[in-house]
Amino acid sequence: MSQDIVTFGVIGLGYVGLPLSVEAGRSGLKVIGFDINTAVVTGVNAGRSHIQDLTDADVASLLDQGLLEATTDMRRLAECDAVSICVPTPLSKTRDPDVSYVIAASEAVAAALRPGQLIVLESTTYPGTTREVMQPALERTGLVVGEDFHLCFSPERVDPGNETWTTKNTPKVIGGLTEACSDAGTAFYERFIDRVVRVSSAEAAELTKILENTFRAVNIGLVNEVALIADLLGVDVWEVIDAAATKPFGFMKFTPGPGLGGHCIPVDPHYLAWKMRTLNYKTRFIDLASEINAEMPIFVADKVREVLNRKRLAVNGSKIVLLGVAYKRDIDDVRESPALDVLKLLEADGADVAYHDPFVPEWKEDGVTRRSQTLTDELLSGADAVVILTDHTDFDYAWIFEKAKALVDARHAVVAAGAVPAGGAGSWIVKG
Repeated sequence: MSQDIVTFGVIGLGYVGLPLSVEAGRSGLKVIGFDINTAVVTGVNAGRSHIQDLTDADVASLLDQGLLEATTDMRRLAECDAVSICVPTPLSKTRDPDVSYVIAASEAVAAALRPGQLIVLESTTYPGTTREVMQPALERTGLVVGEDFHLCFSPERVDPGNETWTTKNTPKVIGGLTEACSDAGTAFYERFIDRVVRVSSAEAAELTKILENTFRAVNIGLVNEVALIADLLGVDVWEVIDAAATKPFGFMKFTPGPGLGGHCIPVDPHYLAWKMRTLNYKTRFIDLASEINAEMPIFVADKVREVLNRKRLAVNGSKIVLLGVAYKRDIDDVRESPALDVLKLLEADGADVAYHDPFVPEWKEDGVTRRSQTLTDELLSGADAVVILTDHTDFDYAWIFEKAKALVDARHAVVAAGAVPAGGAGSWIVKG
């Protein structure tokens, strides 16, 4: 079947969809990207990339070859031989899965579905979504999965900012609703992905993705709890972690921080927890890890209060500068960033909070637009406390340490960069 696929449709041109589109286009497939955001569509059709991991040239070269175009017209899904759905799957306010984007995409695909098409869901979701949500929506057309069309789940594995592991060389898991579906999906992705890992079902593929990120969430939760324990014991948690990491077997290094960020790790475990609640099973490890990780912004805010108290200052009225608001270093992604929680906690106590992030010039959250301040001697020295929340590599940590009156380092960046001698700074409050 794969040799018959010449046009590939990608619904959702974000962090997952646009890199996938570019990689498929490089293999010679004609790609039509679909998005409801007209600004995204206009930008792609003008040869511009809105994704940090792709350059404008990556997009423009495929446009020039006639291998990539973007549209808001979902009727054009009928032109596509294969369709990948890469839409957001956020959590609702009650922390339940919100699959409304998946449902909307499924309905759009169903309206254009024709015999012979391959449909693949890549959006992270709970086990059973492909079979329970997508299959009925598509089969209402009268076409039968595994016979008239093929339906698979293949989880995205995008790591923003990772220059080593990209869409092409990151192994891709795929599971279909039938053997024929898996055959079609595997053959298709093998055209432009270096290694495709086939599993027995869509549910196995869905659970694989959830396991990957739950593994990280639980282990980060463990090391965050150790950080809280070490702080109570007066021990440097990073010294302990580095010492433990010298063991050549049986230990994997994770590091504490101000909390979890990004779309995957803070969100995905809740999909599994929600699914298991419907089966009357309590996911105790997941729930506990989520609770611990959610408390880390409170811990960081408390450290700011502590360093201000040392100087006989109240949080109310103090000037505080946050360095880095992206959820991890050297990227522009602020989704689920713990920086927002830290900021809210400090502002709730009356602090005057500003931020600097070279990757996030403008930060829109909760209807409020904040702008990155220029990082100067005056900004640092004029603050009552400076807080490092994201350890961007282009920060001059020695200079930051020198100019800040008080410094809370939630990433151990100052010591790691050699800005202060090992053992010459505390675990979290490195100055003040």
